[in-house]
Amino acid sequence: MKIAIIAGARPNFIKVAPILRAVQNCKNERLNVKLVYTGSADDKTLEDSLFDDLQIARPDVFLGVDCENLNELTGKVMSAFEQYLHEFPTDAVIVVDDLASTMAVSIVTKKRGILLAHIAAGTRSFDITMPKEINRLVIDGLSDILFTAGLSNNSIANKEGAELSKVYMVGNILIDNIRFLQAFMHRSQLMEDMQLQDKQYLVFTLNRKAIIENHEKLFAMLEAVVNNAGHLPVIAPLRDLAKEIVESIAAEKQLDMSHFHIVEPQGYLDFSYLTAHAKGIITDSGNVAEEATFNQVPCITLNDYTEHIETVKVGTNVLVGEDANLLASSLKDILADRWKKADIPERWDGRTAERILQILLDA
Repeated sequence: MKIAIIAGARPNFIKVAPILRAVQNCKNERLNVKLVYTGSADDKTLEDSLFDDLQIARPDVFLGVDCENLNELTGKVMSAFEQYLHEFPTDAVIVVDDLASTMAVSIVTKKRGILLAHIAAGTRSFDITMPKEINRLVIDGLSDILFTAGLSNNSIANKEGAELSKVYMVGNILIDNIRFLQAFMHRSQLMEDMQLQDKQYLVFTLNRKAIIENHEKLFAMLEAVVNNAGHLPVIAPLRDLAKEIVESIAAEKQLDMSHFHIVEPQGYLDFSYLTAHAKGIITDSGNVAEEATFNQVPCITLNDYTEHIETVKVGTNVLVGEDANLLASSLKDILADRWKKADIPERWDGRTAERILQILLDA
């Protein structure tokens, strides 16, 4: 069985890593798996430490597509992946999440009559103005097998007409990494240098363009954080534009940033340890919120929806949207240890990749 596993951006590698490790562990001679990256080999976000931390090899194939315009990117990925399938006959293609490149690969796969499996299926924002929402609808609609993380995702997939036989609730694949890599996690040099003690600091992450580009709302949220973090240091690993904008707003508005520390982006293992031992997390990342639920760390999400509602209904996550007052109130609850009781959602047990691989082998 020849399988192509597709990654379209750095976060995708984190989600496909458990599948690659599961393939290595099963030692099944029937399996021939290639990891394909739609971007270029010199992508600076794909540092060697990412693959070392995840204990997987770098991609076997780079499609080499790199452009900003999503429609242009879609066309180029379709063309490049069509050529890939000519060169490497493939029985099944595995895609993850909801990128434009993922949608492009999915379209070509189905046009070639090849089995298509989607990991993290059934996720919706119900906002059709979001490009990713369109990608999700197309990818799920084309997929032969839908692997979902929870009951809410199953419900969405089934309501949209997917046959029950091709929807499988396998759990959250991010948890596989945490379970597997726990033995390799340790306090980073950053934590040592800053003398951070467990449960005595907050973590702040920011990636969403809608927040970064709205300077007025971002200022209000930063003000809420620095004014309500108490004596706790706030550790903010920020990349590129997010770092530039936060620093600019802080200087312009003369925010007191004495306890707000912008640091360099951390490697996967270092970041995982940092978030797992925090007092609380403020983030706009669904992945960070999902891992926080597994680690039972209070998490405030700067969004009004989540792809995995289990993090809110069962887990440690609270949605505050872009409301600075709700953010301030939630921060006060964290510091006062008034956070809600939480549990771990069903099947978030670290065995998702095993289930996926077995289903594919039986397909």
